[in-house]
Amino acid sequence: MRGMWFVFCRELRSYLYSPLAYVVLAVFLAIGGYLFSVVLLATRLADLGAYFSNMGLILMFLVPILTMRLWAEEEQRGTAEFLLTAPVTVGQVLVGKYLAAAAIFLIGLGCTLLYALILARSGQPDWGAIWGGYLGFLLLGLAYLAVGLFASALTGSQMVAGLLGFGLLLGFWIIGWLAQALGGRVGEVAQFVTAVGHYEDFLKGVVDTQHLLYFGSFIGAFLLLAAECLKARHGS
Repeated sequence: MRGMWFVFCRELRSYLYSPLAYVVLAVFLAIGGYLFSVVLLATRLADLGAYFSNMGLILMFLVPILTMRLWAEEEQRGTAEFLLTAPVTVGQVLVGKYLAAAAIFLIGLGCTLLYALILARSGQPDWGAIWGGYLGFLLLGLAYLAVGLFASALTGSQMVAGLLGFGLLLGFWIIGWLAQALGGRVGEVAQFVTAVGHYEDFLKGVVDTQHLLYFGSFIGAFLLLAAECLKARHGS
């Protein structure tokens, strides 16, 4: 635990001392604020469903930018071997880095609580749907961060890691579109595999154990893949 905490603090400081996190947060809040305002003015409804639906797509672009440096930067700086030979496990290193990226994401998500406050003062929102949307958006973001970390573990180039992360996330999103077009048993399987179908239920206020298990398994699987990738690449 001490090793993971050390990596977490080290990575969080790295985020806070570089402009990357601030740029990503600024873009996230700027786009989110615009979408929230447009939807509220157009519909006059005290609802965040459309906001979360659109921001789920925006995350696909922003998360790879946030995560591309997580491991690839260690390769570029030549500090990868230091971390892997330190008295910490590969799992502790990756989880510490993952939690640091998650902390930045949570800061951005916390700022959006202002939207819920605005809705509370301007109407009578469906709090079940709003909190369900927040939970779903949180889980979707954490899942995307795990994919981004895996992509960063695959290469020593931050640019390549960002493109790989975006490609993987786009693939999962496309599977969701195909699920609707295919139908039948194949469509059901595709709908289960993609995060989109599970995410959409949260926006309706539906918090199902199946969806929670899906996101938990999704995150765990990609963190495990990242660990196995590093072990294979560095023989640790």
